[in-house]
Amino acid sequence: MELNYIVWKEDLYYVSQCLNVEVASFGSTIEDAIQNLIEAVELYFENDKKEYQMIEDVLVGSKQIALATTHA
Repeated sequence: MELNYIVWKEDLYYVSQCLNVEVASFGSTIEDAIQNLIEAVELYFENDKKEYQMIEDVLVGSKQIALATTHA
């Protein structure tokens, strides 16, 4: 099984999100975040039959958007 994931820094930790299933984890380094994600995905599939979504291509993008500000 091939996992597709993204990793980003959030405050003091790196967050890892699997794109194939709804599982995420974190760690103090990128490597820790990825290893913790692998362990979390293995545990996710351990007992029950879960659906795995195969992803052939991954594109990660970024785009600036303007948000309307609201005043309370």
